[in-house]
Amino acid sequence: MAKRIIHKSYGKALEVLELEQYEAPEPKQGEILIKLAYANINPSDMGMIGGSYKHLRDLPATAGREGVGIIETVGSDVPSKFKPGQLVKIPSDTPAWQSHFICDPESLYTIPEGIEAEQAATAFINPPTALLLLKDIVTLNQGDWVIQNAGNSAVGTWVIQIAKALGLHTISLVRREELIEPLKQMGADIVLLDDDEYPKQLKELTKGQKPKLALNSIGGQSVSRLIKSMANGGTCVTFGGMVGDPVRFPTRYLIFNDIHLCGFHLDTLLRTKPQEYIESLYNEVFDFIKSDHIHTPIEKVYALEDFSVAIEHFSGPRFGKILLRP
Repeated sequence: MAKRIIHKSYGKALEVLELEQYEAPEPKQGEILIKLAYANINPSDMGMIGGSYKHLRDLPATAGREGVGIIETVGSDVPSKFKPGQLVKIPSDTPAWQSHFICDPESLYTIPEGIEAEQAATAFINPPTALLLLKDIVTLNQGDWVIQNAGNSAVGTWVIQIAKALGLHTISLVRREELIEPLKQMGADIVLLDDDEYPKQLKELTKGQKPKLALNSIGGQSVSRLIKSMANGGTCVTFGGMVGDPVRFPTRYLIFNDIHLCGFHLDTLLRTKPQEYIESLYNEVFDFIKSDHIHTPIEKVYALEDFSVAIEHFSGPRFGKILLRP
């Protein structure tokens, strides 16, 4: 029997999710049977389960957006490059929180050799987001500064590591003191508590240089502090809203400092791009993993059956990803 985590209505994850057993499918002609290796828990998963995300699945729905699986059985008339034992990305339109699933080989992306399955399971949402935020929003040169809140988030840790590889400097803001040293060890230049005091400290810490790019995934008052810390003409991009508060901005900085505000959503972007672009983006992420030893911190791995404990852990203080596996 196979297993999957489903919800028959939208709502809080711990209230609407349930584990369902079903008969493992058999691949037909031109199909491949995949067994889950690891699935990731993302904030956007909670949005899809809750019904607030932009793109929702029809109910009843199996949860999960991101993960990797192992080819278990190959049906007839499948291209010979696909073989049992290969590690592949779970296609974006296939729910990830299930032990077995059938895939069309045309939708499969094969994970490059030498990549750990746990790292591969976290490589398709947060790392591409971090990469595109650093490369596509504004033109940055070596030595420029980037400031971000939620520096300990999955996107935040990738921003720190990619920026270092590109010769950029980072200011990362956190809400707990115990996160400061781990981020510095990861390569962050400056790590400060996200409070009203840090904007006054930055001039001395950066020797007068101000960030051209600010990355916001929290919202509320945290955005105001980011804007006050930026260079004239800088851009503040919002790609998340952890606290759920409206984005607040000090009007005088938009007028007198020409600060620009914009948004970014990876899922919406990728829906407009050809497959060649998407695969090239994934390849670039894996090049960073292999050549620059960039990684995603993994906090803990839970069995699918323990999804409730996993979600409770995901929702609390942590430094790293929560994964699910069969």
